[in-house]
Amino acid sequence: MAEQLMPENVELTLDQVLGGRVSLFQPIEGYRAAIDPVLLAASVPASTMTAGGAGRIVDLGCGVGTAGLCLLARLPDVSCLGIDVQPALVDLANRNAAASGLAGRYRAIEGNILDHRRLRDVGPADHVIANPPYLPRGRASVSDHPVKALANVESDAVLADWVAAARAIVAPRGHVTFIHRADRLPELLSLMQECIGGLAILPIQPKPDEPARRVLVRGQRGSRAPSRLLAPVVLHEADGRFTAEAEAVLRAAAALAL
Repeated sequence: MAEQLMPENVELTLDQVLGGRVSLFQPIEGYRAAIDPVLLAASVPASTMTAGGAGRIVDLGCGVGTAGLCLLARLPDVSCLGIDVQPALVDLANRNAAASGLAGRYRAIEGNILDHRRLRDVGPADHVIANPPYLPRGRASVSDHPVKALANVESDAVLADWVAAARAIVAPRGHVTFIHRADRLPELLSLMQECIGGLAILPIQPKPDEPARRVLVRGQRGSRAPSRLLAPVVLHEADGRFTAEAEAVLRAAAALAL
């Protein structure tokens, strides 16, 4: 069993994302969902599912369920299984599914991506999504809050383990999508190219004149198509307002085209 890092009776907030389509109970302290899992969810198209648009998603490191629930709010014929090592977050993810009216299509379970036997029981999935810890261990300041630390900094599982877990779960010809820091793109591409082809890379810039800080990378198991570097998505205008494209994704559940 995983260590329970979040104390009992922790104070929660109830937040609305995706224009109120998704409700999230989450701890008032520690790691809290930002826009990255919303962007990850927006990058998954119905075309990567089985015939007719129906399909099964697995969300690795689901946290409180943000990415999977946002995806289900946009794609009505899809189901999602979330996996997280922290049982308290698994409980919140399932609670959030119920609060969002999505419990019939969403379920979160406790699991460690290093448990290969467990992963074999989870698959196959049409699409695997992941928003792993961004910071490599040993080269980052670790938060004093244990839940936030585990979400932000790699622990026993490093990026190679996350890619291997996605590869173990995804079905033949299925798709895998990661969101990660832009400065770790070379490492992520190297790992994904060993087993996943046809990579599409979408840089995400904070503002028009600033370099990308995040990247979305999607590929297909068994594909031999060449990689593609796409035009960036810009989140904010120069004055700090969300761009029209970002507003549509974050508020109106629009898709991001990869």
